[in-house]
Amino acid sequence: MPEGPYRWFVVAELVLAAVTFVALLFVVAPYGGRHGRSGWGPTVPARVGWIVMEAPASLAFLAFYLLGAHRADVVPLLFLLLWQAHYVQRAFVYPFLMRSGSRMPVLVMLLAILFNLLNAWVNARWISEYGDYPSSWLTDARFWFGLVLFAGGYALNVGSDRILRRLRKGGTGYRVPYGGGFRYVSSPNYLGEIVEWTGWAIATWSVAGLAFALYTVANLAPRAVANHRWYRETFPDYPPERRALVPYII
Repeated sequence: MPEGPYRWFVVAELVLAAVTFVALLFVVAPYGGRHGRSGWGPTVPARVGWIVMEAPASLAFLAFYLLGAHRADVVPLLFLLLWQAHYVQRAFVYPFLMRSGSRMPVLVMLLAILFNLLNAWVNARWISEYGDYPSSWLTDARFWFGLVLFAGGYALNVGSDRILRRLRKGGTGYRVPYGGGFRYVSSPNYLGEIVEWTGWAIATWSVAGLAFALYTVANLAPRAVANHRWYRETFPDYPPERRALVPYII
């Protein structure tokens, strides 16, 4: 890892992962929907909040990527496509598929923007400037194993979100989701995202990717546990064999 400010940005992300994990053990993040509540200051429509907070992860990443000396190399370009596949969907597709009416605290939105800018810098600068990815990386087992994990996690994440949206059609309120990853866990969408960024960390074989994967776990694992608890408290007939995040384990 290069010396200088870049190293400290990576360290900052690792520290932030630890702080986030501990904080979310005690406080459920009020992104809206089932966990939305007052007391967090001004709010914006959740759709607006999602676009504003996730857009930097796509747009800033692209801008930082283009600063790199290796921006035209094949492997970095493939990594750029993987990143954008996730964040274009997350920032510019997913919000327009959300149920209207829920709101998000401005504070949560601003904190997410700051993280996305930090994370975009750390990962974009690594793959297009500081990392070493010759064309031979395409034959490396780490690249292909990571790519398979990323693709599988992406499919699980998007497919699980689709199941949740179908439940909410008609405005009938929350119901127990079934099918897909919901056969095994309460938050397969979160599990899919964790698998995605674990795949990214392996495919890039970088501390930058590892920092993001660890932050993803720190952010989503406590939220998955909170979702699981909410389902069990809300629905007396909730499937007892279903786990919170990891099938048969957690």
